[in-house]
Amino acid sequence: MILATSTSSLSIAQIVQATGRPDKEHNLPVPFLPWEKMEKVLKFVDLVLFDIKHLDPLEHKRTTSVGNELILENLEKASRLAHIWLRMPLIKGFNDSKAYIKDIALLGKRIGAEKVSLLPYHEGGKSKCAQLGRSYVFTGAEAPDDEHIDSLKQIVETLGMKTSIGN
Repeated sequence: MILATSTSSLSIAQIVQATGRPDKEHNLPVPFLPWEKMEKVLKFVDLVLFDIKHLDPLEHKRTTSVGNELILENLEKASRLAHIWLRMPLIKGFNDSKAYIKDIALLGKRIGAEKVSLLPYHEGGKSKCAQLGRSYVFTGAEAPDDEHIDSLKQIVETLGMKTSIGN
């Protein structure tokens, strides 16, 4: 999740101050914080770019090592306090089905998200996993082709959501 304020990006120091977590332990994503801590962070925020890796809790846990129940619960609550853009990293054969993207768009519509961003897969997560001492589960993964991504964009737009590709 990326947090944006009206004046600048939220600093790690502000997050640590709001959550009470020391720098050395600051490797848990903000959406996975207990709500009372995430709510403190949101006081500094105008816009939340909220990444949704997968809606299925078992698939989410298999690929990220944590379930998504708390993340989705926090998304619901955060949507009442800040503007939300949902960001969907697209991985071919993992989360790029038309039915799945329809579910993402319906979630966005239900919580009042302003936008759904479709983000074609890239390998930037490899270095992050290495830094966190985790194995990278998407070896051999690839982005869906452009034509398929365009068809997914059409689904989101048909459901009345603003969408973009790559941002």
